[in-house]
Amino acid sequence: MKISNKTLSSMRKVGERAVKKAGLFACKKYKNFNRATIKLKVHNELLTKVDLMSESIIISEIKKNFPEHHILSEESGDNRFKSDFLWIIDPIDGTTNFTMHNPIWAVSVGLAYRGEIVLGFVYAPCLKELYVAEINKGSRLNSRKIRVSNVYKGKVLNAFCSARDKKSTKKAVKYFSHHRLHGGACYLLGSASLELAYVAAGRLESMMIPGAHSWDVAAGILLVREAGGVVTDFKGKEWTLKSKDMLASNGAVHDDLLRIV
Repeated sequence: MKISNKTLSSMRKVGERAVKKAGLFACKKYKNFNRATIKLKVHNELLTKVDLMSESIIISEIKKNFPEHHILSEESGDNRFKSDFLWIIDPIDGTTNFTMHNPIWAVSVGLAYRGEIVLGFVYAPCLKELYVAEINKGSRLNSRKIRVSNVYKGKVLNAFCSARDKKSTKKAVKYFSHHRLHGGACYLLGSASLELAYVAAGRLESMMIPGAHSWDVAAGILLVREAGGVVTDFKGKEWTLKSKDMLASNGAVHDDLLRIV
């Protein structure tokens, strides 16, 4: 069974409305944010009240329109509803950047149907950039169609991050070291969803994450794919929601990066 265009269109409208509402709310708080309000989650990850309030706005919008849908969110977890539709939410991707008044952060929401990502939304409100991808219909930035770059040597720009566990961190550090020791460019911008959006828009050539969480990457992965890029695990197999590691690129540099990871 396929989703009708009408159904997907209605879900797209809800997703766009949700990320815009949450993003504009968070951006207002960002301008006067006080780091004294920060809490620590597990692995010393930061959590702010704004994360929780942004998440509440998104979930409320989804529940109001699709109360029976399955929802997985970074902060509140999994509602475990049995549904073909799964909304995957990161209410603020780049919380550390947010707390230091660095505008490189975003609200990220992906929608999967029977395990396949069909819609992706990445909204960076302080940068006034809304990225939207719909399966088989391409990726857009502020309604303008975007494509991955065709750069494959000389000026390749790579990004990376990792989960907080030691194994993933060691992989990320080795990857970064390899690039820097061999004259390559590799950066940690601090917002995986936005870095994936940058790959989709041709601003970066790749993004690598060992121990990738689905809420960090679901929306961005569809953006890259629909912009003509490639997303796999570290063995070169197509990335799925069950994959533990992720490598996204413009395609031209993918094989070279797989040899490194």
